Amino acid sequence: MALVKTCKEQLRCMRNDENFDLLVDKVSSFCVEHEIEVPNMDDLYVIQGKSLRKAPRKTNHHHYKVELFFEVIDFQLTELDDRFAEGNTELLICLACLSPNDSFVAFDKEKLVRLAHMYPKDFTDRDRSALQDQLDIYIHFVRSDNDFSQLRGINELAKKMVEKGLHRTFAYVYLLVQLALVLPVATASVERAFSAMNIIKGPLCNKMGDQWLSDSLVVYIEKDVFSCIGNEAIMEHFQTMKPRRGRLN
Repeated sequence: MALVKTCKEQLRCMRNDENFDLLVDKVSSFCVEHEIEVPNMDDLYVIQGKSLRKAPRKTNHHHYKVELFFEVIDFQLTELDDRFAEGNTELLICLACLSPNDSFVAFDKEKLVRLAHMYPKDFTDRDRSALQDQLDIYIHFVRSDNDFSQLRGINELAKKMVEKGLHRTFAYVYLLVQLALVLPVATASVERAFSAMNIIKGPLCNKMGDQWLSDSLVVYIEKDVFSCIGNEAIMEHFQTMKPRRGRLN
């Protein structure tokens, strides 16, 4: 997350006149070297195929700087802000405190308690109070146990806790570990569902009901599972759902 923040700051620094002028100098040198015509930046910019008389009054300098250079940087910043919004950033920073790498160097009790506050349905006020007590004992135990010294990643931490029975001893800590492991899968599943929805509910099927849409999405998303089911089994199941006038062949 620190690298993401640095990337944003670097992009904002690039968005100034000095950096644009440096880019123009580099591009001009490249064009001269390869005998490519360089447009005069003070000339009026004309869109190919458009009349000069009807063209908007702007220079090449304005077009390349504002409509291309600044536009690309703003697009990248918007994408980063959307992907790493303030809430998402805080969530990822708190999740990172569970990492067992380098003898749990990233451990931060305060941030892990804050992580529990982000899941009010999983942690009551009483649970969060118990979590604070467990975290103190948990971090002292895992740092003193050699079995936890070479772990890499939260997935290995979860396996080791189950092997040693610590998922029951530190139940609230293990719940945080489970939530951390489920988060990427849940996020990917939601993105897959929205992508599939654009395919299933297209212009020809835009009046599809919610239940029919949901059933169709399950079949489309889990196509690897449904590909193993034969047509005969589907027809037989459909036939036995309720009495039919005739039997499907």
